[in-house]
Order: sequence, then C-alpha cells, then structure tokens
Amino acid sequence: MRNTDSLSALDRIQVIGDRVLVKPRKESERTASGLYLPPGVKEKEKIQYGYIVKSGPGYPIPNATEEDEPWKAAEQRVNYVPLQVREGDLAVFLQHSAYEVQYKNEKYFIVPQAAILMIERDEELF
Repeated sequence: MRNTDSLSALDRIQVIGDRVLVKPRKESERTASGLYLPPGVKEKEKIQYGYIVKSGPGYPIPNATEEDEPWKAAEQRVNYVPLQVREGDLAVFLQHSAYEVQYKNEKYFIVPQAAILMIERDEELF
C-alpha cells in the first residue's frame, strides 16, 4: 500500500492531543451522470473523506494529587482519554475545521476528533 520511504517519514510524525492526520481519499473526476468536474470542485465541499494515517494520544486529563507522603517524588505522568478513531479508518469530516498541510509532497489534513462526523472501520485490517 505505502512504500517504505513514506512509511519511515510518517513514523517520525507525532500528532498532538485530540487531532488526527488524514490522507484525503481520491475522488472520481466524474459525476454519476458522466460529467467531468474541473479540478478543485470536490475540495470546496463542506464535507470531506479521508483515511486516518496517524492519531494523537487523546484528551489529557489531570492527575489526582494525593499528598499522603510528601517525601515521595511527584510523578509527571500525563493520562489521556483515548480517541475513538483508529489508524486505517475512513473518516467523514468537516472541511472548515481541518487544516491542510503538505508533507513530503503529499496533501494531508489535520483534523480534531470533534470535527469527524462518522467513520467506516474495516475490522479485517486489524
């Protein structure tokens, strides 16, 4: 599916918080009736489709602070509520909430989970 060069490049990316990195799905340049659409028409729609490539750790939650033994070293470990989406899901998201980025000559969107309306998950991939 992906070559090893792009795989290693995407492995270096860390998505922050409740955001996901989405690769836009290739849309057909023809309508159902057979008309050809000019470039950019599909990109201006309010709803976009794409595959989730990377996801952030989730929503950070505060640690419960217990000062039962003040001599102990305080741990700075952050806990997260995990995201509902997973890598490989087809996401339907709101275009106006997404940020378009170019990475290694590829177009991606950074989308907060709140802007994702629906996902399609292929359980056979996992």
